[in-house]
Amino acid sequence: MRSFWVQHSAAAYTLVLSLLLNTKIADMVAVARIMNATLVIPTLDKRSFWQDSSAFGDIFDELHFIRSLQQDVRIVKELPRHLESVPRARKHFGSWSGMSYYENMTHLWKEYQVIHVVKSDSRLANNDLPLDIQRLRCRALFHALRFSPPIELLGKTLVERLRSRGGQYIALHLRYEKDMLAFTGCTYGLSDAESEELRIMRENTRHWKIKKINSTEQRNAGLCPLTPREVGIFIKALGYPASTLIYIAAGEIYGGARRLSELTSRFPNVVFKETLATQDELRLFSHHASQTAAIDYIISLESDVFIPSHSGNMARTVEGHRRFLEHRKTITPDRKGLIEVFDKLDSRYLEEGPSLSRIVKKIHRNRQGTPRRRSAPPPGIKGRARFRYEESFFQNPYPECICNSGDHLNTS
Repeated sequence: MRSFWVQHSAAAYTLVLSLLLNTKIADMVAVARIMNATLVIPTLDKRSFWQDSSAFGDIFDELHFIRSLQQDVRIVKELPRHLESVPRARKHFGSWSGMSYYENMTHLWKEYQVIHVVKSDSRLANNDLPLDIQRLRCRALFHALRFSPPIELLGKTLVERLRSRGGQYIALHLRYEKDMLAFTGCTYGLSDAESEELRIMRENTRHWKIKKINSTEQRNAGLCPLTPREVGIFIKALGYPASTLIYIAAGEIYGGARRLSELTSRFPNVVFKETLATQDELRLFSHHASQTAAIDYIISLESDVFIPSHSGNMARTVEGHRRFLEHRKTITPDRKGLIEVFDKLDSRYLEEGPSLSRIVKKIHRNRQGTPRRRSAPPPGIKGRARFRYEESFFQNPYPECICNSGDHLNTS
């Protein structure tokens, strides 16, 4: 995990956290504001699955982050020396907690000057927070958390190269890497040997809690990433021509070129950052998954259309960021709804062509990033479980951070 420290501003108290994502950083900026604390720049986990040795400053522009939020929260690069040896509270804040929870947590300042926040994922509620806190979350994520200059430079350079190739392009977040398939237990279309390889990987990854997964149930529930073949069918059914330029924002595709050919047979104009950039340009970021993911983020954000094959953390954040930027077009596949369509194709009850196109377009008429309020959890879910199933604030920061047409968010 990654660490945050928080220090109470009035009496030199500090808050430290553990996090994995920029959304977590944005949430902890808001928590520090609520608790009247100084935030210490997080240290990133060097023991994660990716074995990434990147520091915060390798991924983000530290100085810009601190200066952009100086009117909201005091942020320091490291824990002050005089506080390194003082007793500190090690705290697991509750998931999806609101204002009253964190206001009550300020009682910790009576005993401690430093709070180490161990977990920072989903620690702040999506809804029912004051407008100034919600807008602070947006300022932190969409303005203050700017990528480091080397990442920004290469990301924008690759966007320019894509534009020079065809003017417009689709960014496809194709989550079909080995670890994603192993984690989700999705083996549809794979061989027995491949399925067994993924099962062994899941068994051997200690921090993945769920080991036994029914792949068919996962797929029918819409919890599996679309396969390269399914993505190709989907994009074609939406009406995009075979000449469409598609940038693949992803790591190594499981099955390599053989499986990717199920997409490129329909859309041959497919590129990766490895084919857009030179080896020298990428050498600085090799073996740093967080930094290469940041490059993909920039290219996805600037695309004409963004399509995620799975609703992971990056996909949701890019979607929210694109909504924030005047609702740029994001097409989110209805994976559960598409399963029936793909199964009909496989059983020859349906063929690719006008009929399929009409069905797919109808299903996705309202899934293209147009303004709407955040979705509530499905009916029947009660208690705290409802928080898990409601739409993330960062996936759709409307209306708190997105004003009516002609207005602009006041970020001061």
